[in-house]
Amino acid sequence: MTHQTAPFRVDHVGSYLRPKALVEARDAFTSGKISQEELTAVEDQAIRELVLQQKAAGLESVTDGEFRRAYWHQDFFWGLEGVAHTQAAIGYQFHDETTKPDAASLTGKISGQNHPFVAHYTFLKDLADQEGLASRLTIPSPAQFYFELIRDAEHTANTFTYYENKEELFADIIKAYKDVIVDLYAVGLRNLQLDDCTWGTLVDDRVMDLIAGHTGKTAEQIRQELSVDFLTLNNGILEDLPEDLNVTTHVCRGNYHSTWASQGGYDKVAETLFGKENVKAYYLEFDTERAGGFEPLAKVTPGKKVVLGLITSKSADLEDKTEVIARIKEASQYIPLEDLYLSTQCGFASTEEGNKLTIEDQWKKLALIQEIVKEVWG
Repeated sequence: MTHQTAPFRVDHVGSYLRPKALVEARDAFTSGKISQEELTAVEDQAIRELVLQQKAAGLESVTDGEFRRAYWHQDFFWGLEGVAHTQAAIGYQFHDETTKPDAASLTGKISGQNHPFVAHYTFLKDLADQEGLASRLTIPSPAQFYFELIRDAEHTANTFTYYENKEELFADIIKAYKDVIVDLYAVGLRNLQLDDCTWGTLVDDRVMDLIAGHTGKTAEQIRQELSVDFLTLNNGILEDLPEDLNVTTHVCRGNYHSTWASQGGYDKVAETLFGKENVKAYYLEFDTERAGGFEPLAKVTPGKKVVLGLITSKSADLEDKTEVIARIKEASQYIPLEDLYLSTQCGFASTEEGNKLTIEDQWKKLALIQEIVKEVWG
């Protein structure tokens, strides 16, 4: 059996392009042509095949590709009690596209009881165990959940009709997440990945200026206040967890239909994110100049692992191996080479629409990572 602790030298972020049969089944379910049971059967089969495909690609850790979700984050939110699937006034704004307006809104106090992801993970773990592979679950960070609950004035007002203040809200978010994590651990989860775009938003001066414009505060004041909030929430769920539960985080700047949402280097959040967040490893976007240079990695707590997202999942174009190897060597000036790992910068399908490449293209990307890792680490 492979070793069971993330990160892995050849790694990936978690989501994969949906196969045609799954896309068709989800469409049929949405239009009322098939039942939930029939959809689940198609999802089960697609995940069985995906696990074998990941094994064939030489991966040591497998996910379910997020095949039971429409979004990398919303489906988890909707699975919490006190949270409803609603529609926002407008979807999230990306560089040249706008997402569907699906949103999560409170209908009462938040609870983590009976979350559907526990059964989803149990199915994956059984498959991974049969193949001698590690299994990993990806969920949105609690900071991301809070950001969703204050995504606009309407959501903020609704959220604080159920909570008198931020402290009460944070306490319930942390408790709900910890309840879900306890249930997941009980069924065997040992690798949990917190996906988090909040830090990628904080580094974007344009976004901070937009938020500050409605508050009377400066952009830097907003950045600092949200940094404290996000760290409080994320670290709050990491307290008193079992020693053998390995929690990592993935940070990016948006990944929807091959486009992006924010830009800026990690330097503006490095001291907080890299120096104070109590995860064991960081999966970091580094595939374009929008992510800045490697210098902020000097703030990473010694001994923590860094997975360099140098291979883009947004296009089919294969990176030049020589250039990628040179960048790995550059990053090793700040993080020892033995603590560096390689992956795509994000998943291939953070939403069910997927990025603009083919399923064959995604496996070529992972094969390229294998080749580079062999050259760099042997």
